[in-house]
Amino acid sequence: MTSPQALAVPAETSDRLAAASWEALFRAQVALMRRFTADDIWHPVSVREYDVLFTLSTSDPAGLRLNELNREVLVTQPSLSRMVERLEAKGYLTRCAAQEDRRGTLIRLTEAGAALQKEIGRRHVRSIRKYLEPALDAQQLTTLLELCTTLRLAQADIPD
Repeated sequence: MTSPQALAVPAETSDRLAAASWEALFRAQVALMRRFTADDIWHPVSVREYDVLFTLSTSDPAGLRLNELNREVLVTQPSLSRMVERLEAKGYLTRCAAQEDRRGTLIRLTEAGAALQKEIGRRHVRSIRKYLEPALDAQQLTTLLELCTTLRLAQADIPD
């Protein structure tokens, strides 16, 4: 339901506000990602490979199908397929048949992959705190979390 206040905002103002809000979010993300990427914490994987390990660590323990994993990470499908192969060759991931559909394949972390994700994750959390805490207080961090979560979850219900 749209609030009366939202209806009162002229379309031009609403367009500008939406564009400025997106631009601010995007530029903040780019600035932080440049810092995170430059941090010497990712060895023996890349930032993108860590993203795959992290995503799998927070998903169903049974694993994810490639298309499900692809929805959650910032990598194109062909690049993700090759990345999964590399991570599997390093012993961090495994592929197995889906229980409900033997033709389907699930990707999940191995014990070594889970251990590596936790190790790098601890270092990454220290970096996150290093760059966010001097800029935002606890209330602002809570607001940021709520806004970003709301924005992400709403996308499923917004038509293309």
